[in-house]
Order: sequence, then C-alpha cells, then structure tokens
Amino acid sequence: MMTNLFSVFDPSTTLFNLSLNWLSTFFGLLFIPSMFWIIPSRYSFIWTTIINKLHSEFKILINSPYNGSTLMFISLFSMILFNNFLGLFPYIFTSTSHMVMTLSLALPLWLSFMIYGWLLNTQHMFVHLVPQGTPSMLMMFMVCIETISNVIRPGTLAIRLTANMIAGHLLMTLLGNTGNSLMSYMIILLLIVQILLLMLECAVAIIQSYVFTVLSTLYSSEVT
Repeated sequence: MMTNLFSVFDPSTTLFNLSLNWLSTFFGLLFIPSMFWIIPSRYSFIWTTIINKLHSEFKILINSPYNGSTLMFISLFSMILFNNFLGLFPYIFTSTSHMVMTLSLALPLWLSFMIYGWLLNTQHMFVHLVPQGTPSMLMMFMVCIETISNVIRPGTLAIRLTANMIAGHLLMTLLGNTGNSLMSYMIILLLIVQILLLMLECAVAIIQSYVFTVLSTLYSSEVT
C-alpha cells in the first residue's frame, strides 16, 4: 500500500537486504553490443551521428586541442539519457530521480574542476570571482556572490535533474490513479493525456541529459 505519493520512487526490490533497483542503472549497457555488429544497424548509425554532433559542440565549449577531451562528457550524456528513458518503462526503477544518483555524478565533477583550477590556475580562478567592469565598491559583494554561486553548482545540477524527472512521473501517477473513478468516455481522454505526457517526458529525458552535460562542460571550461 502506498502511504506517500513519493514512495513510488523508493527502492522496493531487495534480496539479502541489498537494493536491486539500482541495477537498472546498468541496463543501458545492454544497448552497447549492437554498436559492434559487423553490419551496422540503423540504431548504430543514429547513435554515431549523435556522438559526432555532441563531440563537435563540446569541443567548442571546452576549447581544448585534444580530441579525446569530450569523451567523458559524451559518456556522461549517454548514461543519463539511458537512465532517463529506462525510467519511462513500467516497473523499471528511475535512478536519476534520486539525489543519491545525481549528486554522485555532479559533486565529483565539480570537485575535480575546482581542485584542478585552484591548484594549477589559481590566478585565473581569482579573476573569475570579480566579473569584468565591476565597480570597486561592489567588488567585496561580488566575490561573496560568485563564491556562493560556485559552491552551490553541484547542488543545482543534481536538483535540476532530479526535480524534472520526478515532476513528470508524479503527474502521470496522479492522473493514472484517477482512472478507477472515471466514466468510460473520460478514460479515453485520460489515455490521450497520458500519451501526450509520455511524449513530453521523452523530450524532458533528452533535454535534461543534454543540459546536465552542457553545464558540466561549461564549468570545466571556466577553470582552464
């Protein structure tokens, strides 16, 4: 029995006190073998096109001469995208709707950027604390504001992804629970609304994985 609306997101499948729901995070690996078929499929062509497009965009944002510098961010995009889409299937645990998952992706990235920037580009990091053209009287306040905005970056990254994944799932759950008390003609309308919401959730899954990755890329470009 569901005692709380948010309990639909709780891990519930256990074996020997081990939560098996988080294994859905690795379901995206099932899609990889088709990339290595002798005869490429349409899926591999589409995915290769997406990767090449992301590589060209991320390379411009990072502004790095090395071709492999975008590999980490493309892998991050792929992982988040697969988990977002898998969460739309029935009875599959949505790992990206939990702060444990999203914060463990955002926090190590942000920490590595900060450690690299402050150790190797200290002067460059101090320059970022005071935007160009700031009046002398406001410099102290701008340093405080920029420091706070820099510190909360991993939290905003994690909360943005989690909130967007939870919002659509909650709305679909609320509408689905009202189906038992509706008339037959209203159920048809409910199904149409649910299909439209599912299409919206597919778009949100793509957009949020792209936003998370692009913001991480922009944060990395600021420390170099």
